Amino acid sequence: MFKKLLPLGIFLASCFWASGQTSVGMPGGVKTKFKNYNIEIRYYSDKIVRVIKYPLDSTVHKKSLSVIMVPEKVQLKVTKTSNGISLQSVSVQTKLDLSNGAITFSKPDGTVLLAEKPDGFQLNPIKDVNLNRYQAAQSFVLDTTEAIYGLGQQQNGKMNQRNTKVLLENANTKVCIPYFQSIKGYGLFWDNYSPTDFTDTKTETVFNSHIADLGDYYFMYGGNGDGVVAQMRTLTGQAPMMPFWTFGFSQSRERYKTQDELLDVVKKYRSLHVPLDGIVQDWQYWGADSVWNAMTFDHTTYPTPQQWVNEIHNLHAKLFIVAWPGFGPKTPQYTEFDKNNQLINFHSWPPKAGTKVYDPFNQAARDIYWRYLNKGIFSLGIDAWWLDSTEPDHIDVKPVDFEQPTAMGSFRSIQNAFPLMHVGNVYDHQRATTSDKRVSILARSAFAGSQRYGANTWSGDISSRWDVFTRQVPAALNFTLTGIPYWNADIGGFFARDYEKTGGAKNPKFQELYTRWLEFAAFTPLMRSHGTMVPREIYQFGERGEWPFDAQERFINIRYHLLPYLYSTAWDVTRHSGSIMRALYLDYPNDPQVYDLGSQFLLGRSLLVAPVTAADNKTTSVYLPAGKWFDFWTGQSVVGGSKVEKATPMDIIPLYLKAGTVMPWGPKVEYSTEKKWDQLELRIYPGADGNFTLYEDEGDNYNYEKGKYTEIGFHWNDKARTLTIDQRKGAFTGMLSSRKFNVVIVDANHGAGYENASRFDQTVGYDGKQAVVSFKK
Repeated sequence: MFKKLLPLGIFLASCFWASGQTSVGMPGGVKTKFKNYNIEIRYYSDKIVRVIKYPLDSTVHKKSLSVIMVPEKVQLKVTKTSNGISLQSVSVQTKLDLSNGAITFSKPDGTVLLAEKPDGFQLNPIKDVNLNRYQAAQSFVLDTTEAIYGLGQQQNGKMNQRNTKVLLENANTKVCIPYFQSIKGYGLFWDNYSPTDFTDTKTETVFNSHIADLGDYYFMYGGNGDGVVAQMRTLTGQAPMMPFWTFGFSQSRERYKTQDELLDVVKKYRSLHVPLDGIVQDWQYWGADSVWNAMTFDHTTYPTPQQWVNEIHNLHAKLFIVAWPGFGPKTPQYTEFDKNNQLINFHSWPPKAGTKVYDPFNQAARDIYWRYLNKGIFSLGIDAWWLDSTEPDHIDVKPVDFEQPTAMGSFRSIQNAFPLMHVGNVYDHQRATTSDKRVSILARSAFAGSQRYGANTWSGDISSRWDVFTRQVPAALNFTLTGIPYWNADIGGFFARDYEKTGGAKNPKFQELYTRWLEFAAFTPLMRSHGTMVPREIYQFGERGEWPFDAQERFINIRYHLLPYLYSTAWDVTRHSGSIMRALYLDYPNDPQVYDLGSQFLLGRSLLVAPVTAADNKTTSVYLPAGKWFDFWTGQSVVGGSKVEKATPMDIIPLYLKAGTVMPWGPKVEYSTEKKWDQLELRIYPGADGNFTLYEDEGDNYNYEKGKYTEIGFHWNDKARTLTIDQRKGAFTGMLSSRKFNVVIVDANHGAGYENASRFDQTVGYDGKQAVVSFKK
């Protein structure tokens, strides 16, 4: 059928319908009019369709901040219908009904995926400061039983976002992205940066943006959840590799007040032999609030910053440094930005300090920001950024604040894109400065496209409470389903005021909450301890031999054993648009039991994690989808398709692995690069065929973009009980040319638990050539 399709350019230059409407062929689509607005339908690929609606007397000059995809040449079949026009690629059919202005997206076989509501588009004139602009709203009609996911990171505790009403306006703890994806295998991105009301009811699903020049959205067909994520990455950018060390454990506190205090924490971890890779320097290393974010070190508390950074590195640790978008009035940055009219005139954190944020939409201001950040901080050799307040903080709020000008319009019109532009500024400038150190950014907010900037978004200044903890799991899963794979939360919650004067880290109730939270964090993209009011270092909770210390140490060690698996999963993110934290619906799209299941997830494609998010849980109920599963702790197999009860003392949470899993289990280390993987343990969970690709590279540069990395494929044939190890692909400086794989076929009490196995079923020598190993009984 599609061999006969013609490029749209061959379509008639203009067609006149009986209704009197005029449609004009254009590259990749058509343009027509309905009532008082134009409609453009443009295919960006055979799976991505852009729809633009704007007033008859205007033209489109928009350059998207999120979308970076260059439209492809698409073969389309364009036909007249009884009431409009139909466009069809090999993947998506788009029909426009000119009797009511509604667009319907379907599979090529006619199966409806998503439909606009008839007469469902509105442009209402408003004033944006002195400009004539609009409120733009588009209504869609979803199936009554259709589950949807996304909207960024919402703290509503919901997995399925149906029957939700929310103002999408970025704030501390709330990341707002006007996007959702459906269990029907499509996604929708409403490309607007102003506050936007999202409303889903039984009769309609609406995006209503407060400031707009047009309605602008992208329909993406992926076939399944992974496919939708892949289309969103194609549209808004791929996620680069994070530095290898960032997958270890990082310690933080609000705040370390001197260079010696922070350095002593690293030394203490090393003396205890507890693994640690990252250490975080939070705010006020610059001194007083009047010089807020000066990007220099106060000489009384940080007298020798270069020596300090060097000492941290000599202890095999890496340093995050905080930077903010706002500047105190006595900083040279404030003075320079103010002289150039590059400050947004409202108050930001801290209170009563006169702090104002720079304009990241202004390229000259972006260059100034990096000039100071590079000279004062990056030039010292720091390793990663903590970009706090990226939404940004806005205090003493007044209506006029939202009318403040930026280089791209009023603040109200672009405010949700602030974190995208700010984080992108640091990423772009660091990449331009050097390719020897990967950009790694811890950011408090995000927007569509943030994944392309090496950003790891954390869930903000949340409270140390069980209900808040519970909500982080579905919040994380919905966030990653927007296409942004890197997420984390402050272990234990940021505000611990309920425990500050009741024993702190020695209070058994806080010990339980923090430990359970840390156990969850061991299976998130970044494992990072942070908070205020109660220090969170492991030794604050007790000594080795006491349950809080021992349980925390156990899960930190599990994290390090998982490094080969995590890093290979990160490569799947970068190379194949994969996800690290996976909502179960991605892998079990035909199981309705998982559609609204926000209490458990898969880490990568093999490991099921069910965090314990309630106090005093001696047992935990876990839903295992159909198939054979293995209890991580015991090696015993379990048949899925129903719930199971798992005993959960304080040092255990439910962890299960799919049959067919080939799990690389790293060595016990105290920091990520301490030992090479020259005798890597491979755990095979039998009962089904399985595959895994082990990825390795140089760890903290961009040489992988030049092809300097290796992949080793593993294939388990369950019936034949053979493991095939593929010929190694690729090469990089420092790689292992030969190694051993210690293979364990997991069963009850053999190859189970977090410690390396005491015996192996076979040890396989490997020099990069294909090997087939038999495990027949």
